[in-house]
Amino acid sequence: MIPDRVFSMLGIAAKAGKVASGEYQTEHAVKSHKAFLVIIAEDASENTKKMFQNMCRFQKVELIVYGSREGLGHCIGKEYRSSLAVTDAGLARAVREKFAQTTTE
Repeated sequence: MIPDRVFSMLGIAAKAGKVASGEYQTEHAVKSHKAFLVIIAEDASENTKKMFQNMCRFQKVELIVYGSREGLGHCIGKEYRSSLAVTDAGLARAVREKFAQTTTE
């Protein structure tokens, strides 16, 4: 299944310790310039989406809206997660590539 490629890449990043998950940790990663990519769940609240869109635009961090809260949490071995930040440039690039493949296929 194609969307699983993004989730499995996020799982690899999480195992490598390169994912900040949850609203507080994601916000901290963005504001401390450690985040290379932020992913927000499609079913996250409108306030959460707007807050991260504004923050990422200001800090110049790419943001992707993808998957469900359950899917994002499950792929990193946690409960529901509305937001994730990838804190490694190479892994962020790999996740971006997998996301681009899912949107073009």
